[in-house]
Amino acid sequence: MLDQQDIEQIEAHGLNLDQIMSQLQTFANGIPFVDVVTSATLGNGIQSMDQEQRGFFDSYFENNKTGLDLVKFVPASGAATRMFKFLHEFLSHYNPDQQHYRDYIKKYPNNEVATFFESTTEFAFINGVRKVIREKFPDYKQSPKGKRHHYFAQAMLSPDGLNFANLPKGLIPFHRYKKYATTAFEEQLYESAYYAAAQNDVYLHFTFSEAHLEAFKAEFDRIKSRVSKKTKKTFHISYSFQKSSTDTLAVDLTNMPFRDADGHLVFRPSGHGALLENLNEIDADVVFIKNIDNVAAQEYAGEIALYKRVLAGRLLWLQNRIHGFLKDIESDLTLEKMKEIQTFIWKELDVKDIPHGITATVRFLNRPLRVCGVVRNTGAPGGGPFWVKSEDDEVSLQIVESSQIDRENPHQRAVMNESTHFNPVDVICGLRDYKGNKFDLMEFCDKDQGFISRKSEEGKPIRALELPGLWNGGMANWNTVFVEVPLVSFNPVKTVNDLLKKEHRPNA
Repeated sequence: MLDQQDIEQIEAHGLNLDQIMSQLQTFANGIPFVDVVTSATLGNGIQSMDQEQRGFFDSYFENNKTGLDLVKFVPASGAATRMFKFLHEFLSHYNPDQQHYRDYIKKYPNNEVATFFESTTEFAFINGVRKVIREKFPDYKQSPKGKRHHYFAQAMLSPDGLNFANLPKGLIPFHRYKKYATTAFEEQLYESAYYAAAQNDVYLHFTFSEAHLEAFKAEFDRIKSRVSKKTKKTFHISYSFQKSSTDTLAVDLTNMPFRDADGHLVFRPSGHGALLENLNEIDADVVFIKNIDNVAAQEYAGEIALYKRVLAGRLLWLQNRIHGFLKDIESDLTLEKMKEIQTFIWKELDVKDIPHGITATVRFLNRPLRVCGVVRNTGAPGGGPFWVKSEDDEVSLQIVESSQIDRENPHQRAVMNESTHFNPVDVICGLRDYKGNKFDLMEFCDKDQGFISRKSEEGKPIRALELPGLWNGGMANWNTVFVEVPLVSFNPVKTVNDLLKKEHRPNA
């Protein structure tokens, strides 16, 4: 199946033969579904906070963050291609010289296309598109509606226009203010000043494709003075790339290695889970994780930041208790203290299967900690927080993607459909143990929680393997607390039309 040339290609990619054989075995055997017992709900795995509690944890964070290393970690490698999927289809299917626009809309009833073209003046990038149109399409104003729409989409997406089709999502203009427009990248900097600042310095780490490094650096140079002036903070940016050694082999539908036209093996990026290695290299006490597209207009920054600080305060309070317990166990553990520890684990960490004995308790407590903000499920696709049973019959709180659930099983499908809350929109992480040493996060990953998906390569169907997701399998063996946060915290931009929502329209 593999020859010497293949082995050399594998090793040049930063992988070894054992890893590839293991991947092929996974394709052949499949990945078992997780066993969801019930969904996590308020009072049963998801904690809520009243105004007094929010005030307490906000103050706790402010009073205890001095001397701590704070970093905001932003996965930003996602391309904007999917944001404009329906516009790519419009350009492919619609020929304005052969068909009226109204006939196209009838033939391809796509409300997204109609909504977009009815709202073009509302987008932050409108002036940029108009400039390209003036330069490239002098007959624009005299053209019929369908041709104008075609020109508009070309000006946005094509390489000789704004080239949005090939830009990362973080560099697309999202919000339009009176004097300027901002990208998601700039908004991430702005809001972080209100919760991730250590005195007057803010440290952020972005992960993206190496091909986009110079573009992000140029954007930072362009905006840093403006953001620093508005927030009175100094921003320090670091970057990393998804490692090629985390790529996985592509296979055909019979699980044989897929080869390109030249006979070479094909490797694919292994999804969000690959970023666990990037996170593992962050040396900080508290890490705020937030996806690049989950931003809102700056008028919402105060409310959003409040809940970040509340979650971080909850994390520090829990972490300080945990570290204190571990030191107690080392020095002078009494029966009374052991009962206090077990009550804490049951009540504050939402654990049903409480560890028994000193060794098991130390092993359980001495793990990375995360506090996750979750919002009410409003019908968005994806997974959420569930109580999950392991192969050892232990039940624990986990983040589960919908693709991990056996929807052919009536009970499992029912549990999924009863879910009340959506995937975490914020994850606050404590990455150091009670002695101040950084955890090796790779030791707390459930390597069996990957994904096998159907993709295409060179027009042919393939199967692709993704590593355990950053939020779910990658953090499966962390101590996890879920806290409900308001919907204003969750403003992802999956398609360009999401930018029409009021949270993305300043002063709307």
